[in-house]
Amino acid sequence: MPTPFQEKVYLLTKEIPRGKVTTYKLLAESLNTKAYRAVGQALKHNPYAPVVPCHRVINSDGSLGGFAFGRKRKMELLKKEGILIKKNKINLFHYQFSFK
Repeated sequence: MPTPFQEKVYLLTKEIPRGKVTTYKLLAESLNTKAYRAVGQALKHNPYAPVVPCHRVINSDGSLGGFAFGRKRKMELLKKEGILIKKNKINLFHYQFSFK
């Protein structure tokens, strides 16, 4: 059963639209915390995939980061949404979603 913190992570992650990504850092900051790794751990154990699109959360440098189903699958899902990946990185200037 997810913790209250994990549930907050999942609710916020659901806001990321198809074709956009955000970072673990931005997600954590939107929750008023610097617990970036805790956000990553919550997403690693996401029981609501694909309703909660954890594949849309990447590292701050644009690299893909981890994924419970493997990086190859994460890359496939992102490409299917129209996100261009070059040298295993995503251009955050073009694809980044920021929470309001």
